[in-house]
Amino acid sequence: MPRHIRFPRFCNIKLLGLVISLSSLTCLIAEEGAEEAKRNFAREIVLNEDDVTIFPAMPEKATTPQDNIAHGKLEGFIYTSEIVGTQRKATVYLPPSYNEESSYPVLYLLHGIGGDETEWSRFASPDVMFDNLIASGKMTPMIVVMPNGRARKNDRAEGEIFSKENVDAFARFEKDLLNSLMPAIESSFSASTKREDRAIAGLSMGGGQSLNFGLGNLDAFAWVAGMSSAPNTKPPEELIPDPQYAKKQLKLLYLSCGNKDGLINFSQAVQRYAKQHDIDHYWNVESNGHEPKEWKSNLYHLAQLLFK
Repeated sequence: MPRHIRFPRFCNIKLLGLVISLSSLTCLIAEEGAEEAKRNFAREIVLNEDDVTIFPAMPEKATTPQDNIAHGKLEGFIYTSEIVGTQRKATVYLPPSYNEESSYPVLYLLHGIGGDETEWSRFASPDVMFDNLIASGKMTPMIVVMPNGRARKNDRAEGEIFSKENVDAFARFEKDLLNSLMPAIESSFSASTKREDRAIAGLSMGGGQSLNFGLGNLDAFAWVAGMSSAPNTKPPEELIPDPQYAKKQLKLLYLSCGNKDGLINFSQAVQRYAKQHDIDHYWNVESNGHEPKEWKSNLYHLAQLLFK
């Protein structure tokens, strides 16, 4: 039987400001702006029997640096965007023992509406996490690209982040990603150009982008993950108009959201559509809200599934 939870109205102005400063409020963005965002966080949460945690808890030492292992490299990357007409920034993780003679799969990892190309690095220590997982044999060595998903000339998280202009910039990033960033990565690093070696994942606004861009371009991506996906996520019928084609193309579909997150119904809709059409997927619901520990935990679990 469904479980009903009335989500607390925590999105008051004081907390809204705090969460934005932490880049962890990434919610429904429409012309109504922040007020619409707050209304969405106050939605009633209805949990079904399959809305459960499917993985053990992330170990506390997952992001503790270890001296006795090989370490990868986290570096800045600048590329020319034909869509925006400027040079844009990304952060790139290169795995330990990276070399030009090998060919590596690539994960494009997207941030939320209040973040930028540094957001994942600031709260999740992904380079340390990946080093530890690779050293333990739990993660395939891969290149991880953390771009700025706001495709406009001033791509900083400034001003009214809930504005239509800002939302449009996140949607515009699809063309920037496919036409500028991916070719730049593949020409600058030993990155595989095979569809089967590309993954896209993101948190909140970036989760919606990942589902929209990944499922909408299955000729470019075989691994797709949305974490706490925001209401920029397209309806399931638009995301996956041909379930049989998606089943053939997808290597992995990963969906997650906290059970205290007022936006969970957007992820639930995609999960239930996938279940209805027998599309293999992971659905992980942890006891979190719309917050960094939710995304850090799911990145840990997701990283161990990719490219295997």
